[in-house]
Amino acid sequence: MSTIFIAHRGESLDAPENTLASVRLAWARNADAVEIDIHMTADRKIAVIHDSNTRRTSGKYLKVKEQTLTELKKLNVGKYNGRTWPEEKIPSLEEVLDTVPAGRMLFIEIKCGPEIIDELYSAVNRSRLSPGQVKIIGFNLKTISSAKNIFTGCEVFWLKNIDKNYFQFWKPGIDEIISTSIKNKLNGLDVKYSKSVDERFVGFVRKAGLKLYVWTVNDPQVAGELIKLNVDGITSDNQLLLKEKLGII
Repeated sequence: MSTIFIAHRGESLDAPENTLASVRLAWARNADAVEIDIHMTADRKIAVIHDSNTRRTSGKYLKVKEQTLTELKKLNVGKYNGRTWPEEKIPSLEEVLDTVPAGRMLFIEIKCGPEIIDELYSAVNRSRLSPGQVKIIGFNLKTISSAKNIFTGCEVFWLKNIDKNYFQFWKPGIDEIISTSIKNKLNGLDVKYSKSVDERFVGFVRKAGLKLYVWTVNDPQVAGELIKLNVDGITSDNQLLLKEKLGII
């Protein structure tokens, strides 16, 4: 197995997150996959945005769920890192789905509740992507379990923060996390990187037959250690830089 590299909200170190600019830059830099975030709008469309409101990315406070997609698209979300992409608007999920090249994958993080799942399923089905190209991720167990029941052909992963206390026991217990994942027929875990993601932890996950992805890793040394642990994928704000530093390209 080889570890894949996933562009976090697109290639978000060099372009505005969750925009077509960052997504297309990731594909141009040969990312294996792109991760995006989604919310449902007032007119039951799917907007690609991380936060539940638009203040951080546009400078104007609007709640995503209270606006139509058309209203959201009036905002400019292209100001980032001292530069401005004047044409960058909040994309729809369909716009992002249309960018995915053959053989690449899209990780879709559900940031709201299960009310979005039916429309998400319809949007993915309308796209030209195969089930293997779409991965569903989320923190809310009820939401991702509901997604797994509908997305029978797609892999679904539980986002978790993993940590140990001073007595070296995982909080929450790794046995509980794994048993809950298996009970809900999830395909694996997508965990935030910490020193707890070590050989022992990876061994627990692998023994259970689950896949393991890790986010958000921007340190080449950490990425190299995770590759040695044979994790399935690493999510990064600049996956190209990691691969260059590691001599992968």
